[in-house]
This record gives sequence, structure tokens and C-alpha cells, in this order.
Amino acid sequence: MRKVFESADAAVADIPDGATIAVGGFGLCGNPENLIRALHRKGVKDLTIISNNCGVDGEGLGILLEAGQVRRITASYVGENKHFEQLYLSGELEVDLMPQGSLAEALRAGGAGIPAFYTPAGVGTLRAEGRETRVIDGREYLLERGITADFALVKAFRGDTIGNLVYRRTARNFNPMVATCARTTIAEVEDLVEPGVLDPDAVHTPGIFVRRILRGAGYRKPIEKRTTRPRVFPPEGK
Repeated sequence: MRKVFESADAAVADIPDGATIAVGGFGLCGNPENLIRALHRKGVKDLTIISNNCGVDGEGLGILLEAGQVRRITASYVGENKHFEQLYLSGELEVDLMPQGSLAEALRAGGAGIPAFYTPAGVGTLRAEGRETRVIDGREYLLERGITADFALVKAFRGDTIGNLVYRRTARNFNPMVATCARTTIAEVEDLVEPGVLDPDAVHTPGIFVRRILRGAGYRKPIEKRTTRPRVFPPEGK
């Protein structure tokens, strides 16, 4: 199978209106920037997005929200996007808000072929209304379904031409789970190498999960919220 694509636009060319797309990243860390911008240029609409959050205003998945391309989103955190809030309150955006651990496990379960699982997270909250619960060993659990998608968009630090991926530090976040849960996984990498270059023990996502791969370009890597502290200078003479 030919997996290497020359551009992000070519890699997403067959994503249709109404597609369900799982997207890696946490905040703006580990976002598949090139693939998101390609979806924006393509102009597909009525998308269902599954991601930890939906970027911020004007960055990450936020650009798809602002363009009116997203109909529904499943996420665990939405607090940094004012446009998201406006769309939700006006009824223009459907939102399924999940506990973060439940979302991670639902993506992993979907990729592993597990249709559902029980979790204590969400019991006794709005999340549990109208959903099945079960008492196991004296504790109540909520049934959550595994998540699958039509397409998955992920970002890795390094990958090879047969799709093996290595993530870098915290950019690993949701990307490994997202990479397994879709019928077609598309990966963008900063460094694309030939097979055999990667240490097999260092591979985080095996190439069997990845259908398309491309070398990304023009990474801005915006920081969602920059926190700094004053530099502390040692006393004179020390």
C-alpha cells in the first residue's frame, strides 16, 4: 500500500461532508496543524469532531469552528474557546462532554474492538441521565460506548514511510488512542524516514494502524497559555 502523500490537501481530499473525525492533541500540543488547515481549505461541513478539546479561538480546531464546518463535538474540555461557548449556547453546535479518562478509554476501546465498558466516572451526574448503570462489587458504574470514527488525524514527531510513528514527550497525549480508532488514519510527521531507521522498541503507533502519512511543514506550534516566573538570581559572591 502506498502510504506517503505529498501534501495534507491530498491526504484529506476524500473526506466528505458529514464525516466523523477523531483528532489528536491536548490543548494546542500535538495538534495535526497541517491536516486541520487542509480540512479548512477543503471546506467540508457538518463534521462530527472527537477530540480532547476544540482548540482556541483562531487556532487548532478552532478554525473549523469559526468557519462553521463542525456540527457536533465530543470532548472533555472546552474552557478556552469563547466561540465554542457562543455556538453551544445559541444551539448551533451539539456537544457531548465526557470525563477525560472516559474519553481516552472510549477511544482506546474503539480501537481495540471493545464496544462498551463500565466506569465509575460520571455516576450521579448529568452524564449518567438516561444511561445504563450497573452495580459491581458494591459500587455503581456507568456504561460508556467505545468510540470509532471514519477518519483519524494525528501528529507525530517522527514516522517512517510504512506508517510507524514516534511521538515527542507530551505531544503523545491523545494521539496514540486516536490513531487506532478510525477506518482511515492520516498522520503528519515532522521527520519522515525510511523503514528501518526507527528503533522498533521506540515505536508508539505501529504502521498497521496508519493508512496515510505526510511530512508536515510550517509548524507554528502555538502555546495555549504561557506561564512564566521571574528569574531568581543568586546572592552576590555565590
